[in-house]
Amino acid sequence: MALALSGAVFSAAPALAAGKMTISSPQDPGSWDPIDTFLVAWAAVSTNIFDGLTYRGPDMKLVPALAESWEELDEGKRIRFKLRQNVSFHNGEPFNAAAVKYTFDRLLGEEGSKGPQRSNYIAIESVEVIDDYTVDIKLSTPDPVLLTKLAGYGAMIVPPKYIEEHGEDHFNLNPVGTGAFKFVSYEPKVGIKLEANSEYWGGAPKLSELDFRFIAEPATAVAELQAGRVDLVIPPIIPIGMIPVIEGDDNLEIVSVPGPTVDSLRFNTRDGITADPKVRKAIIMAVDRKTIVESILAGQGAEIATFQSALSFGYDPDLAPLPFDPEGAKTLLQEAGVKEGAQLQIDIRGNDATMNEVAQIVSSYLSMVGLTATIKPYETNVLLNDIIPQGKTGAMFQQKWGGWTFDYDNTAYSMYHSGEKWNPYEKDEKLDKLLESQRPLTDRAEREKILREIGAYVADRALELPLYNSNAIYGVSKRVKGFVAAPDNRLKLTDVTVE
Repeated sequence: MALALSGAVFSAAPALAAGKMTISSPQDPGSWDPIDTFLVAWAAVSTNIFDGLTYRGPDMKLVPALAESWEELDEGKRIRFKLRQNVSFHNGEPFNAAAVKYTFDRLLGEEGSKGPQRSNYIAIESVEVIDDYTVDIKLSTPDPVLLTKLAGYGAMIVPPKYIEEHGEDHFNLNPVGTGAFKFVSYEPKVGIKLEANSEYWGGAPKLSELDFRFIAEPATAVAELQAGRVDLVIPPIIPIGMIPVIEGDDNLEIVSVPGPTVDSLRFNTRDGITADPKVRKAIIMAVDRKTIVESILAGQGAEIATFQSALSFGYDPDLAPLPFDPEGAKTLLQEAGVKEGAQLQIDIRGNDATMNEVAQIVSSYLSMVGLTATIKPYETNVLLNDIIPQGKTGAMFQQKWGGWTFDYDNTAYSMYHSGEKWNPYEKDEKLDKLLESQRPLTDRAEREKILREIGAYVADRALELPLYNSNAIYGVSKRVKGFVAAPDNRLKLTDVTVE
């Protein structure tokens, strides 16, 4: 099968950049290297610094970026990319086939093994340079999601000479890409500043500067927006309760779009009472998730049965959540031998105001079936980089996941396959085989069938308490023009202006 696409993503007409936009982001990723992260807070910034071979914008359509066209060969086991010419990295280094090969050799090599992105690209066997502007990506097995994966995160193309000369640690803190904005400065925990790349291959940005401020406290972010010191507050920080505050300000507006982000309270399946599937099911049945969605999210989300949104490939609309059944929950707890007043700990992100409220309600529901839950808030980076991956959580822990490929594989493999960073507890040979079996399939119907089977299996094993799929909620100053909300928070601000 062959597939070829060509064309430009953006108009290449030059424009005079002027003006600065200030953006509130809830988290400092800590590194700007594409292979070091999975965080949407990284993507919100770095989509402006880096480019991939492909690009997927807010309209969810996959289009050419640093690759002008591509062709699938050898029954999907080789993809030939024709690269865009006359493109330079921000340091003046030329973009070419050698840079593409370097990027993927690095991602799949020793350096990439230190980060969370490598497993998304393990179908790549090698990258072969055909000429300066042609590369072949050879696959051990076909990967039906690869072209989408090439549009984000670990597949962002990086500059070989710059990294080799300055080293990995320098690159982490001083990123260089081919994107519409160039790195200026980074102050950990404070912010990162970018300036327009007037030579951008897609046309110069309309703004001269982007100033991203890391504001972890929701009330502070909203106050800065109201004061005019921030032009845009990006998800997922705006609490539902603050939406009327923003909507009531004549200078501000809420922009809300359905997205892939889902929240769950996952279980420690290794230790304590939650090692028992009966207890896990009892906890799920004890919590009225429908009421939580209606009362806490106020229409800005939907209940979920599995850890994916309705936009995800592999979503099964016929798979219903376990019912809210407190009496049934009590029966299961009795069968499991759990004593009245048994304690468990729920670990959450401290700056997630909505989840703080949800966790309190979950705790109340659990008390009604005889369980005593305590809530332990963590600084987000500590929870994500230390507590969860090291298997040091309480009985339950918050997991928020963007599923940015809009394909259940991206979520399920990371959450449930043995040895993955986000799966510190579960080792299930049957589940591993299911996850592995769907990855090389090019038959969409067969692959979707297996993904749905995975969803049903995980739900039956009760590996998490599925909560909700939330909208991406942006707080925007009306001075901002040309802003298009991205469902996955991957903001490309090339065409935005601030009056």
